[in-house]
Amino acid sequence: MRKNLLGSTGLEVTPVGFGVLTIGKTQLNMPESEGAAVLRYALECGINFLDTAQYYDTYHYIKRALKGTNYEPIITSKCLDPSYSQMKYAVEQARMEMSRDVIDIFLLHEVRSGADWKNRSGAWEYLQEAKSKGLIKAIGISTHHVDVAEQAAEVPELDVLFPLINFRSLGIRKGNEFGTKEEMAAAIEKNAAQEKGVFTMKVFGGGNLTGHYLEALDYVSTLPGVSSMMVGFGQKREIDRMLEYVGGTIDRTYIPDMTKKKIHIDEGDCEGCGSCIERCPNRAIFLNPRGIAEVDHSICLTCGYCAPVCPVRAILLF
Repeated sequence: MRKNLLGSTGLEVTPVGFGVLTIGKTQLNMPESEGAAVLRYALECGINFLDTAQYYDTYHYIKRALKGTNYEPIITSKCLDPSYSQMKYAVEQARMEMSRDVIDIFLLHEVRSGADWKNRSGAWEYLQEAKSKGLIKAIGISTHHVDVAEQAAEVPELDVLFPLINFRSLGIRKGNEFGTKEEMAAAIEKNAAQEKGVFTMKVFGGGNLTGHYLEALDYVSTLPGVSSMMVGFGQKREIDRMLEYVGGTIDRTYIPDMTKKKIHIDEGDCEGCGSCIERCPNRAIFLNPRGIAEVDHSICLTCGYCAPVCPVRAILLF
């Protein structure tokens, strides 16, 4: 598979990466052996770019997938915590649990505003220090927010931007409002112009756009400045279809089978705002005793009307 340079990092990544969140406990919760087997298959097929995070608890899958191989994938990890000491712990944890001396890319996870970034100044300071010591090759942020992505272009120490974008603008934010794909695309170009490496998340809008498979991939893969797209895989046949897409051999009438997929709420992201409950036409969503939205699958229509109104992209289809 061909590779693209990731900005000025010197790292070469495949046009599609493997988002390891999907096989972990918050989504498919696959047994370690099965998840590692899917990861290994992706590596064998030529995918060389993996995305994980401290929060995902998926390092063990990667370690097992790499055991006994000569594969040296580019691995990105991320941390939500704000302090210097917490980020230092996160980096050391990643190195230890994946048995790697160096983590290729490490990010501040899901930065929501300029104030949020400022609050994480200690964590950002440690990432710069770890890079200077050779423990990390490139540093940056992940974000769903247009205004944060724009700010990233002005930060000289930042090497990499990992933004959310898809053709329906699902999950894109701008301050406290919804953002648009056009605004995020412009922010991506702005970063690329400053030689920041850009790879994207949520091409399929948390699975809600999977039924528009080719349209979703065509939109993001042709955006100026994008080096790679992170996609979650749970089965080998999904990797096969993606390889056909990247290789230009896919049947252009292809539509994935969506009949077994269900709406799920990511409890780590849901803020209990109730927007999805108001939008659901069949009253299939409710707040559980923890104040988190939950789906009654016995009456859910899987219509997807709830996903666009979620302000934090907590509604997934898998």
